[in-house]
Amino acid sequence: MPDTDILGRIAAQLERIADVQEARLADARRAVGADIDWSASAFRWRDDGRLQAIDAPQALPLERLHGIETQKQRLLANTRQFVAGLPANNALLWGSRGSGKSSLVKALLPAFVDDGLRIVEVPAHRLVDLPDLVATLADRPEKFIVFSDDLSFEAGDGSYKALKAVLDGSLAAAPENVLIYATSNRRHLLPEFQSENQAAQHVDGEIHHGEAVEEKISLSERFGLWLSFYPFDQANYLAIAVKHLAAHGIEAEIGVDAPWERAALQWALARGTRSGRTAEQFARDWAGRQSLAQAGE
Repeated sequence: MPDTDILGRIAAQLERIADVQEARLADARRAVGADIDWSASAFRWRDDGRLQAIDAPQALPLERLHGIETQKQRLLANTRQFVAGLPANNALLWGSRGSGKSSLVKALLPAFVDDGLRIVEVPAHRLVDLPDLVATLADRPEKFIVFSDDLSFEAGDGSYKALKAVLDGSLAAAPENVLIYATSNRRHLLPEFQSENQAAQHVDGEIHHGEAVEEKISLSERFGLWLSFYPFDQANYLAIAVKHLAAHGIEAEIGVDAPWERAALQWALARGTRSGRTAEQFARDWAGRQSLAQAGE
């Protein structure tokens, strides 16, 4: 018997074994579906393919998110359409680190939980499970935002194909009760190299990107809503710090050369960035030190 026939039979047997194993895994996941606490408002998708309820989801109040008003209003409008059963888009929030991207997504939960909104957090390395997760959520009455934070893919990482298929590219239509919100420091989610841009061609005055660039752009373009986030200037950074200090019961005023203001600027300078995250970290440190000082008096 020719070697090609033997190899063909082996390949066919391996394919059948893989199909059986996949079917068993799907049955196992459906079997644990009854164990999910659907009364929870937030979930995480675990590495073992289970949906786990989050007992105390972390979220900042929307009013404490300063300096991103345009992005906030656009994402709120999109989410309001979604929970109302109206057409809405998957969203990509991209830009500077610490600028409030993930905080904005998390803040949607308390704002819309009474309207049936739920959030499912999926780490980037488990995006290959997206079809299974979406199938689990499809028949539920709630509205689910599948949230992947700090999303990016390295060269050669094939897991982004599962995301592309769920967003727009699979024969199976995405269920109407599921949207994907992702945050990233990269606009196109994949690393971009100078050599790829050099492959672009000019044809009749138009730029035609190379195949590698087209592949990367096609992923981010599957998100219907793009929201860009930029570094904060000093005024916005201090305004954010004021809001966080107020949450700790400390009244602060900008522009009077107060000790907290000087300390906040030094805190940002030491970290090399003026961001919402930096302002929140400063406020926690300042509030804690002030409380200790008062207790020692």
